[in-house]
Formats: sequence, C-alpha cells, structure tokens
Amino acid sequence: MDRSLSEHAFLPDADPLTAFPPDSPMAVLDEIGRDLPSLLRDSGFRSRARRLEIPAWKEPADPAAVLPQLRLRYVRLGFLASAYINQVGEPLAGVLPRNLAVPLADACRRLSRPPILSYDGYALYNWKRFDPARPIALGNIDTIQNFVHLYDEHWFILVHVEIEQIAAHMMAGVDLATRGIAAGDRGLVNRGLQKVGESVSRQIAVLRRIPEHMDPALYYKVFRPYIRFFEHVVFEGVDSTPMNFRGETGAQSSIMPTLVALMKIPHRPSLLTNHLDDMQNFMPREHRQLIADVQALGDPRPLADKEPYNEVLEAMATFREVHYGWADEYINKRVSDPRGTGGTPYMQWLGQLIAETRAHKIP
Repeated sequence: MDRSLSEHAFLPDADPLTAFPPDSPMAVLDEIGRDLPSLLRDSGFRSRARRLEIPAWKEPADPAAVLPQLRLRYVRLGFLASAYINQVGEPLAGVLPRNLAVPLADACRRLSRPPILSYDGYALYNWKRFDPARPIALGNIDTIQNFVHLYDEHWFILVHVEIEQIAAHMMAGVDLATRGIAAGDRGLVNRGLQKVGESVSRQIAVLRRIPEHMDPALYYKVFRPYIRFFEHVVFEGVDSTPMNFRGETGAQSSIMPTLVALMKIPHRPSLLTNHLDDMQNFMPREHRQLIADVQALGDPRPLADKEPYNEVLEAMATFREVHYGWADEYINKRVSDPRGTGGTPYMQWLGQLIAETRAHKIP
C-alpha cells in the first residue's frame, strides 16, 4: 500500500495551498473566490461572470508547486462553475460559458477527473489550519472557499475534513490488516481491525456534531443548491453535446469504499452499487487505485476473531445510520425531489447499505 496514504489518508500530503503567489497571473482567481459569496447575492452575477478573463494554466517552475496550484485552480474554478449553473434565486443555467468552461475542463483533465466540483474540491483541498503546529481538527481549521458567508457552510465542510483526518488512523489499521492477510497472521489482522473500528467510532462522534453550527433550513435553501448535479449542461467551447455530472456528495469520499473493499461486504448488485461505482470516477485517481488495491487483497474474515471483525461492521453501519438521520433531517423532510446532490434516490439506498453491512457479521 502507498505509505503516504497510510500516513495522511485521503487529505493532501501537505496542507492545501490557500492562495496563488502574488505575482502569478492566476492570483486573480483568489480575488474572485474571496468575492464569490457577495457576488452571488446579485442577480447580475452571471452577466459579470461571463466577462471574467480567466488566465490560462501556466506550469510553475518548481515541480513541487504544480499539484498544489492545480488543485487550488480546480477548487476556484469548480466553485465558480457550480455557482454559475446553480445560482440561488435564478433559474438553472443550461450553458456554462466558454470563459469558465474551457479552463475548468482543462484543470479537471489534468487531474483526471470530470469537470465539476466534487467532494475533493469541496472538502479535501478546501481547508487551512489556524495553527500549523496543532491538529487538523474542528476549532483549528477553516475553509478556503465558500458559496455563502454563513458559517453553517464552513461547518458542514469542516466536519468532513476532520473525519477525513481521522481516516489517517483508520488507514494505519487497514495497512496492518492487509499485511496480516498477506502473511496469514491472525494477530496482525485483529490488531488492524481493532484500529479500524476505533477510528470509525471517532468519526461517528465528529459526524454527530453536524447540528452544532448547521441549521437545517439554511442548509437546504441557502447553500446545498450550489453543490447540485449538472443536468444537460453545455460546456461552451468544450463540447456542444449537453452533459450530465454527479454533484458533490459524501459518497465521493474514499473512506467507506475502502472499508467495503477491505471487509468484502457483498452488497447486492443494483442501481445503488452502480451509483457507488460511478462515484469512484469523481475521486482523485490515487484514491481510486488504493480502493482497487485493497479490493484485490484477500478476505480478512477467515483470519479474524469475531469481536474486532464485527465491531468494524457495526461501526460502519452506525456511521451510515447517523448519515441517514442527517439526510432525513436536513434534506428528506424539506424536499419534493427525492434525488440527492449526486442525483440519486439516496434514502432508500442508505437503508440497504446499513442492512447489508450488519448482515455480513460473523454469527
């Protein structure tokens, strides 16, 4: 397994870049990003956005700066494009103008991903620490880019960032377990599973904190619309054929797919499993590869003791139950369209995942 992923899990190896160098032509994207929540309050936002001059990508001289700058470019442009298509208070736009579509498509092509803001741009690359010497945790982190000025959106993103940071401990457990599987070492497998179970329990505790600073009505009406899927959108200057892309969703996190791959949970083939497979196309390519690597490994079940094995499955099911509860409270009770931001009937599917996870326990 890639040791950097074991150490840093699915967050970047180093804290994300928060701004382009001041002398870079791309620094204009920082200014646009800073002003975006205010600009979106104006009905003339789209007209202004069509006049923006977005500089072409220029490779930094320092090879180490390429990926951080490319990710920041994707974040800035991804937010801008979703803001344009989904501006709250205006009809959905069916065309992304050339000046936004071409640079976004270019940035996403370089990152081997579809041209829409996904979970990686909304959360994994969208945080900073107040004190670099302190942990990546709530109270010491903030967002780089937002759609609205309300702290509710910051909190929604930052809860996911801390959950992803805890995944570093989880991935250390996955690494132990996979090495134990390869060596036929029962003790190593059990220690790895215990570490995984402890990590997911910590993630559940963070996920339960969502209501502390996030009002359900504000989430649904004010900033959730911006992470909606693109439906029949023409990318001007890129492709004249209308395109559809999944919106930002927690299903694009690599945490649960990695655990499903480790535990070999036999989810029944359905539109649900097709959707989850499609979600991997919106993940960073190194995450997709890690999930494939874990899936290719042997099954820990024959080497595992009942208690640590079942504790992992129960923690996974509980995490999904908490998620199900928040989806019901924040979305389902307020919505006429049963599709989530990814474009799927999520409530029915979440229930299936929970049941099938518990059904896989050692009796």
